[in-house]
Amino acid sequence: MRVLLGVGGTDDSVRALERTVDRARETGDDLVVAVLDNPGSDRAVDEVLRVVRTALADAGVAADVRRLSGDAGPRLVELAARGGYDQIVLGGGQRSPMGKLTVGPIAEYVLLNGDATVTLVR
Repeated sequence: MRVLLGVGGTDDSVRALERTVDRARETGDDLVVAVLDNPGSDRAVDEVLRVVRTALADAGVAADVRRLSGDAGPRLVELAARGGYDQIVLGGGQRSPMGKLTVGPIAEYVLLNGDATVTLVR
């Protein structure tokens, strides 16, 4: 399976990184990791790149790591469409105090506009 993982530096996206890398190690998925601009993250892009490369190296998973600049949602959807990915994985999806699922703007855009299956990791 061709999997595109978007990592924007939030705790949710780091959890998505860990789960997706574990799955790729077990299944042999063809994984590409896109490091995104995310104004909602406290981590700088260089730090996110370091976290991604460390997770991949620790798991022994070979993956292409790409840096996507600009508006993260549209850029991720464009990359997924051009690359023929089977799945897009993102961190996100929190429960509101009323119990409803809330997603950030990047995840919302990808969910509404992506052609591939989208998996949100909470």
